[in-house]
Amino acid sequence: MAWSFAIASGERPAMNTHEFQAKEILKRYNIPIPDWVVVNKIDQVPQAIGKLNATTAVIKIQVHAGGRGKAGGVKFAKTPDEITQITKQLLGMKMVNNQTGPEGVVAHQVLITKPVDIKKEYYLGAILDRDRAEPILIASPEGGMEIEEVAEKHPDKILKVPIELDGRVRSFRLVQLCKFMGWKGELAKQGAQMAQGIAKAFLDTDASLLEINPLVESSDGKLWALDAKLSVDDNALYRQPEIAKFYDPTQQSPNEVAAKEFDLAYIHLDGNIGCMVNGAGLAMATMDIIQHYGGKPSNFLDVGGGASAEKVAEGFKIILKEPKVKAILVNIFGGIMNCETLAEGIIAAVKELGIKVPLVVRMEGTNVEQGKKLLKESQLPIITAEGLKQAAEKIAGVLK
Repeated sequence: MAWSFAIASGERPAMNTHEFQAKEILKRYNIPIPDWVVVNKIDQVPQAIGKLNATTAVIKIQVHAGGRGKAGGVKFAKTPDEITQITKQLLGMKMVNNQTGPEGVVAHQVLITKPVDIKKEYYLGAILDRDRAEPILIASPEGGMEIEEVAEKHPDKILKVPIELDGRVRSFRLVQLCKFMGWKGELAKQGAQMAQGIAKAFLDTDASLLEINPLVESSDGKLWALDAKLSVDDNALYRQPEIAKFYDPTQQSPNEVAAKEFDLAYIHLDGNIGCMVNGAGLAMATMDIIQHYGGKPSNFLDVGGGASAEKVAEGFKIILKEPKVKAILVNIFGGIMNCETLAEGIIAAVKELGIKVPLVVRMEGTNVEQGKKLLKESQLPIITAEGLKQAAEKIAGVLK
């Protein structure tokens, strides 16, 4: 899912949307999209068929993960009866792949759309380029496959185009993009308009990712967005109230849903050492050093710079719900929240929850000595560490 990029770049995870929600946004920017209807009950299908005036259709599960076609979640129906039958098969389907993890995600909705006679597939998307420190369009004449795969195997097939901070793409760059994609005449005009629409939509929505894959040329010489993906920066949702309502808790694990309620950044991993850290960068460093000393982190959990005692307690609750957790490492830098307050929160949580697994705490920052004193005087089975290296050694050591 989209969280891998968030961890890699040191950010809080972005909020994903469903394909149909991304398409709703793109239509406002005059992106051509074949008509569609979304259903979540089988008895809605006849009305959907009537609305689309469809005798054939493409039916796609709506989940927060890619690879739907390979997983059997995208099917073509040749008759109205097949539309009904396939929709019945796909509603409630659990999709499991490398993006979803072994727990998978369930499709509670499917999108029914009119098919397009495809002549050629392309890729067009927008991201924030960290190296350039600017938003960019990414274009490729090789669509229908993962853009990471194209970048690895055919780097010459990818073009990066800067987006101005007001959402415009300069005219000469649009000409460059169209030439790179092989678009001429009317097709180039359509492609330039679509590229400009994506660029503006990307900035207007505070997106971290917006892509159309595939963008296709139909047999009658028109460009269509057949699929769409939109991920929005969590930190910007306060000014994107409509997109915030797109949040779908059914696409996350119960722990991730619980974490969101308390504004905790949580991502499940497949290890046995629970991690509670404040700051995404420190969290990544903590996970890396745990791995270095032979341990395996169970989660990414950033409680934030101003973590309260309540957040600390909720963080412990979430970590302890993971059945594989055999030990917990708390690694906190006390800045906005001082270490004495943090220690009080840890002690209260340990007493309330009756934590049975080994607990290692490493603290640095404001009032650190007072915090350590509180932990020691609590007479609770809390192991303290003087540095990150020692903390990692101790947490890995308790499991040997």
